[in-house]
Amino acid sequence: MEVKRRTVKTLVTKLGSVSERTRVDALCELRLMTKLDAESRPLIAEAGAVPYLAETLYSSSHSSQDNAAATLLNLSISSRATLMSTRGLLDAISHILRLHASTSYASAVQSSAATLHSLLIVDEYRPIIGSKRDIIYSLIDIVKHVGSPTRSVKDALKALFGIALYPLNRKTIIELGGVGTLFSLVMKDLAVGVVEDATAVIAQIAGCEESEEEFRKVSGVGLLVDLLDGATSSSMRIKENSVGALLNLVRCGSEKVGREVREMGLGVGVVEGIADVAENGSGKGKGKAVSLLKVIYGGNGCVVRDERFDSLLNQCSS
Repeated sequence: MEVKRRTVKTLVTKLGSVSERTRVDALCELRLMTKLDAESRPLIAEAGAVPYLAETLYSSSHSSQDNAAATLLNLSISSRATLMSTRGLLDAISHILRLHASTSYASAVQSSAATLHSLLIVDEYRPIIGSKRDIIYSLIDIVKHVGSPTRSVKDALKALFGIALYPLNRKTIIELGGVGTLFSLVMKDLAVGVVEDATAVIAQIAGCEESEEEFRKVSGVGLLVDLLDGATSSSMRIKENSVGALLNLVRCGSEKVGREVREMGLGVGVVEGIADVAENGSGKGKGKAVSLLKVIYGGNGCVVRDERFDSLLNQCSS
């Protein structure tokens, strides 16, 4: 271990060399070490590599930016506290994300978005990262941009999901146009994984008062209901996310949106979709589906339940 520590220290020292070739070689070697040797990651972070890596994200060399971003992603697996305590790191990541429209930065953008997702695993980092509106704006812009690679979109969505887990961040995502962007992505009928990630974010941001009006502008309730209809062949995860979003809208919104959810949810195909989640979904998904079924058939002013649905509700609740 001591030999490894000395090797790491030498490489990190080289990151500050006046020779560009020396810096590039050290950076390439550190990237490889962090990828292949988990034990080296905390040693590299402790040796002071993170400030150098953050600074390199501003480099004019695309390959250097790519290597630095990938190394930061690898370090974020085990040294999140070191990354978050490094002054200017989030600003450097934001800088890379803003360059997403150019294919030359695609790898660095993907690594940077994935680094954010890794950091957002820690609860206390969510309000810190969420306070950076420029980061949220860039993540939404990646999702919106027609030329964004699928991987970039998925990494951006995962980062947005982590940000949305902190309730006070949801309003910012909405203010920066997140609702329309996410629903547009769902309507494009892209790869199942992308739609799953998009609806996961939608379900989270539905859990705030500001979501109701924005969802209404894009006919959000209708789109979520459509995803529950068996005719759309949605995956179980998409169905679970749709159930969660509708339930959050009812819980955080007005009686008007509650009526809208109840009325649209009465379709046979939709009922079957919710029941499918209640019977075959994950533990959390089942509970949310049962709660949504009760909302649809138990709300004030709701139509009388038929025997068929009473049977379904009893099955799901048992």
